Amino acid sequence: MPQNLRYPLIALVVSLVLLLVLLVIWSSGPRTRTAPVTAWSGPEIASFALTDQAGAPIGKKDVLGKPAVLFFGFTYCPDVCPTTLASMTSYLEQLGPDADRIGAFFVSVDPERDTPEVLSTYLASFDPRIRGITGSPEEISKLTKSLGIYYKKVDTGGGSYTVDHSALMVQLDSQGRFFGTIAYEEDKQTALDKLRRLAREGYR
Repeated sequence: MPQNLRYPLIALVVSLVLLLVLLVIWSSGPRTRTAPVTAWSGPEIASFALTDQAGAPIGKKDVLGKPAVLFFGFTYCPDVCPTTLASMTSYLEQLGPDADRIGAFFVSVDPERDTPEVLSTYLASFDPRIRGITGSPEEISKLTKSLGIYYKKVDTGGGSYTVDHSALMVQLDSQGRFFGTIAYEEDKQTALDKLRRLAREGYR
């Protein structure tokens, strides 16, 4: 091969080898990709078949459609439940128009004693927008388990009993998915801010 052609040919071969090396490095290196859409995996309200305080059927579909706040308790509760429902009543009054963007529910964890009639009488002392829920223990259990609510019947002697239960309000978005909580006797302004956020951002 002539001397004047040898060096350009070597340079061309070296360039091609470097180009191939760069292509291999680029193809095997990390790339920016669109993150896959994953399904919601947090707490979500279960399907259930229960009854409201008017004796009408109520299920998951009656909770969906707009954000909701649920409190789990019982009418024989001496302090936590009436205090929380009074707070809920006050919050709904102070929210103004935002209150109508939220569903409010009181779910009994003592369906043995909390019949629709008992719930109706009990809830008459609070905001009429709070809808009571009761029914079979099995359906109540499905609902509470889906949202991580604790409750347990406790014998107090003499044929009487009470019910230990989670003392918080659970917030759900319009699709029935966990949005947040409001603690028992939480600071009033903090609770109102949470509810306003739920009313305005809970539609998904």
